[in-house]
Amino acid sequence: MKKLAMLTVKGAVGLVPRAVRNKLKTNHKLTEFYSRSLQRSGLFYGFPSEKRRMAMYDAYLKQQAQHIQELASSSENYHEIHVVIFGEKSLSLTLESLNRAGVKHERICVVAENSVNESIRCASTISEAVDDLTDSTRLLLLNSGDTITKESLQMFLKCDNGDDIVYCDTDKVNLKARRVSPHFLPDWNPDLQLSTGYVLTGVLCNTDLVKNSAVRSSTIAGLVLELWIKLPHLSVAHIAYTLIHRSSNKKVSLDALADIRKVIEYFTSATSSYNEEIAVNTIQWPVESEPLVSLIIPTKNGKALVQACIESILEKTIYQNYEILLIDNGSDEKESIDYFAELDKHVKIRVLCYPGEFNYSAINNFGVQHACSNSAVIGLVNNDIEVINPYWLTSMVGHAMRKDVGCVGAKLLYSDGRIQHAGVVLGYGGGAGHAHKYFPRYHPGYMKRLIATQNYSAVTAACLLVKKSLFTEVGGLNEEDLTVAFNDVDFCLRVKETDVRNVYCAEAELYHHESVSRGLDHAPEKAARFNRELEFLKQQWGEYIKHDPAYSPNLTLMRENFSIKSKEEFFS
Repeated sequence: MKKLAMLTVKGAVGLVPRAVRNKLKTNHKLTEFYSRSLQRSGLFYGFPSEKRRMAMYDAYLKQQAQHIQELASSSENYHEIHVVIFGEKSLSLTLESLNRAGVKHERICVVAENSVNESIRCASTISEAVDDLTDSTRLLLLNSGDTITKESLQMFLKCDNGDDIVYCDTDKVNLKARRVSPHFLPDWNPDLQLSTGYVLTGVLCNTDLVKNSAVRSSTIAGLVLELWIKLPHLSVAHIAYTLIHRSSNKKVSLDALADIRKVIEYFTSATSSYNEEIAVNTIQWPVESEPLVSLIIPTKNGKALVQACIESILEKTIYQNYEILLIDNGSDEKESIDYFAELDKHVKIRVLCYPGEFNYSAINNFGVQHACSNSAVIGLVNNDIEVINPYWLTSMVGHAMRKDVGCVGAKLLYSDGRIQHAGVVLGYGGGAGHAHKYFPRYHPGYMKRLIATQNYSAVTAACLLVKKSLFTEVGGLNEEDLTVAFNDVDFCLRVKETDVRNVYCAEAELYHHESVSRGLDHAPEKAARFNRELEFLKQQWGEYIKHDPAYSPNLTLMRENFSIKSKEEFFS
């Protein structure tokens, strides 16, 4: 019935005049409600309905239970840990679960304002909670109201290899005692922690980390971030099993985001704010002295596209210290040639000719070679890009100039407002694909990953910023093996291998009227080239395709929608 009702609604929406629909799309809450309703009904871009998702998670849990039984019972010896609980709401639930798991009261401390249980030690801060413990003591950090089973605790400790910080996936238990709402997390993702505090509970660490770092944080999410900022090379491991049942207390997440903003303010030069509409932190990194950005735009003909692209940059961009290098790859239309000649007279624009066959990598490398000698940042921009957010370049340059950041990609929309790019995931289709592709512009995505700035292994070169020094260091785009496809993925991974992180900047919104100028690769020779380039990607970056650290091994690679893997995928 729900699916039939939504089909009716969807049909009715299709009858509404386009101008009215476009007006309605600007209402964030209405758009989110509509897309969530489609999602629940199972009509949302192949995303399974709520009933189907619960069935898929039940199937996953059976497999996980088997793994837990095999691994957790294989060893009787596991760390003797101490548990630190943050907060006091629903504390009895947490204490009861720890009691059933065999954790003695003398190994538990609650961080709360007042003593909340006569038999449990209480401390006002995390530092006070660990003050009398030895440095090597292993700590399990939980939020009040969280629960864990004995088997899950054994599994958690069995998988603990002694990394500085270890965290696991989580879920909830509903009123019918059914496990729901799994949070399948990526491996350590610092920028996602800044934006959403995704590592919220279920954290293992050593006492000496807390003792020796003079911790100021009051939440687990803030503590994890603070430790990483102070000790950026500490090892952070992720256990991809749902071992902790999260509390249903929404205040935990709000407190975590507030605590993270305090950490950012105290320990970094960035400016943070809380976006109440989307419930994420937005962070602007400083752009000192506005370094020169060289925007490289390849084209062949396409006057209308180029005009829309360049005029939107010139008229809408707040950041002003940039140059545009338009690389003409053999235009033969008079109106385009005449227009490019006019552009070449503009103080911010240079038009350069690159004759010969189309080679995306070579054209962009050529553009970078001709960039102004004092430019600090290279921007790769397709000719079918159009600016939406006037602060796009300010936001992206702020990230690009961070010492520990490499490539920075934007949030790109198709002409109709659907998502074209919001980060690249390795493994989709056996190669790579775009996270949340075709989702509505204002949809939060999986765990808010569509609207939150975060780290991805790769981003698209349709709109990509990187320090010029890094571009040169890795040798630019691969113009020998990847002339058209996957050159940006390969480039991003080579940059990432220099010990920096790539960033998807959710605040930088632009249109990408993709494939309008070049068309799709249906010709046999183009298909053959694509297959060669895909094979090259697989050979070079097989480990990332096998496991992308910015994704979860429990999520599907069959679609770009972050749904749970099917049974067939798990056993394939």
